[in-house]
Amino acid sequence: MRKNFPLTVEGRHRDRVLDAVRHDIRKYLARERRRPVPEGAQIWAFDCRIGATQDTAEAVPVDALKARLDALAQQGLPGVYIEILARPALRPPRAKPPSEAPGTTD
Repeated sequence: MRKNFPLTVEGRHRDRVLDAVRHDIRKYLARERRRPVPEGAQIWAFDCRIGATQDTAEAVPVDALKARLDALAQQGLPGVYIEILARPALRPPRAKPPSEAPGTTD
């Protein structure tokens, strides 16, 4: 998804427009996660960029997208550019708790 979202719409409160943008982002992520993962991959990973325009967009992790959107909205921008690209990936390994780490005995 590569899209410019207006944050000021005549006749609508700015907070409701921001809620609609958040809803579109969540809906897109859920739709992409439902797609079957290609052979050799385990999950979908997302490459995200957000900024006032496409040229000024910065890469952010998917879990920081909402916070960055809120920060940009607080600046009073008329709109934001959001880019979310799904790519197949392997699930990262889990970190073992310290009690199960090798070399420890009870």
